This record gives sequence, structure tokens and C-alpha cells, in this order.
Amino acid sequence: MRDVLTTTVSILKLRIGSFVALAALVGIVAGGGAIGWAEGAAFTLAVLGASGAAGAFNQYFERETDRQMARTHTRPFASGRLRAGPVWPATFTALLAVSLLLGWATGGTLAALLVFAGAATYGLVYTLLLKKRTVWNVVIGGAAGSFALLAGAVAAAPPTGPVIGPVPVLLAVVLFLWTPPHFWALAAVRGEDYRRAGIPMLPVTHPADVWAPAIFSHVAVLVLLSLGPLLYGYGVVYGACAVVGGALFLRASWRLMRDPARGHAMATFRASLVQFALLALGVIVDRGMAAWLA
Repeated sequence: MRDVLTTTVSILKLRIGSFVALAALVGIVAGGGAIGWAEGAAFTLAVLGASGAAGAFNQYFERETDRQMARTHTRPFASGRLRAGPVWPATFTALLAVSLLLGWATGGTLAALLVFAGAATYGLVYTLLLKKRTVWNVVIGGAAGSFALLAGAVAAAPPTGPVIGPVPVLLAVVLFLWTPPHFWALAAVRGEDYRRAGIPMLPVTHPADVWAPAIFSHVAVLVLLSLGPLLYGYGVVYGACAVVGGALFLRASWRLMRDPARGHAMATFRASLVQFALLALGVIVDRGMAAWLA
């Protein structure tokens, strides 16, 4: 049973999927929360399922590439524990269809379309068209998480007013800018892996005096934008989370720019996770407190 669960988590890339689902939850809260707890949980589950289907497509079609990378060669399809065959794409398509149906039932048509856009961006556009062809792979592919956040906002939009308010748009842009430095920092750590697999990540194709400033500039802009919700009624809890998380991410990326060592790249990668988690926590707690005090 444990092996089955471990294999399922690996195939569906549920660690990445959990961040995408968290982005959708942030969108629900930032969008106004005009959705019941049960519907909100079901919609978040739908996003997790769609993200899992996209991750499974990614892992299936990249099995040959995964075999060449130390980080991924033990994945089920890469290692040969699961044999490739038409049943797998059909299964993943069915999971995507069920997830979209659940997303439509709980969030509406536009929200479901945004969930599909996110899954298609990662599972098809990023995997099949971009990853091995262009250094812009994670820049464009980063839209997948932003679509999830916007989908959550649409699902929870109040009956009157804009379908997507300014705060979800700001947070979606922050997440879009967050993805490249997150993965570039990892690529700086695992450069030989990406080089051997022929994946043109920025730290593989360009020298440190290009990719390290690119990471820092992305972080600087996203941290500045992450303070934007303070102009729309978000309070001290959100502000503290945004400032602390942003400061940690900025400090790590600044050190990486000054000294592009592997240890500083890993520190930047970890700081990106902390920053995203704190930002999500800030939104959820701040809006929860605002609703309680209203």
C-alpha cells in the first residue's frame, strides 16, 4: 500500500500540485470568498486533480529525459517500474476531465476554463513545446500557477463587482514572476543534470553574470508587487508576512548575485518556498481576520 501511495504521489507530482492547489485557495480567499467551505474545498481538490493530471502527462512524456537526470531517474516511468502504453495518457485524460467537471460544478465555466488553461500550459505547452527548445521554458510555463490563482478568484467572486479584482491580479503576477527564479535557482544547483538532459535552463545556457542578476531582478519586482494588496485594505498580518518572506527571498538572491555559489543557489531555492508559503499564509489569515471582525 505504501508503494502504491508513493508511486501515485510521484506520478501526479503532488508536491508541485499542492503548491498549485494552495495558489487556488489563495485566489478563493483573495477573490472575496463568496463560496461555501464545501464548494471551496471541492474546487481546490479539482485544481489539485488537474495539476496532478498535468504533472502525470509531464512525467510520462519526459521519461527518456528523466532517465538522464540524477534527480529524476528513479521516477516510475523513467526507472521502468511502470511500462509506457496508451492506457496511461487515457487515464490522465480521464483524471483531467473529472477534475474539470468538478471545477465547473463548484466554480463555474470561466473558473473551469482557467483551471484547464493552467493544466494545458504545464502538461502540454511547457512539456511538449518549450522545455527542451527555449530558455523561456519556465518563464512561460510559470503561467500555470497564475491560472490556478485566478481560477480560485473567479470561483469565489461576489455576485456584484468585477469577476477578478485587483488583488488576485497582483498576486497572479507575483506568482508568475516567482516561478522563474525558483526554478533557475534549482537549475543552478543541478546544472549538470539539466546540461546532460539537454534542457536549456538559463543557468545552463548563460554565465552567472547573466542568470544571477536575472534571478535577483525577478525577486525584487515580485517582492515590491507583493506589497500591493496593502493598498486595497490588507492589514498588518499580510504586510508582516509579505515583508518577512520578501526580505528572506531578496537577501538570498542578493547573496547569490554577489557570489553565484551552489550553496547560495540552494538557499535561494529554499527562500522562494518560504516566501510563497508566508504570502499564502498572510492572505488567508488576513482575510479570515477581516471577515471575523466585520
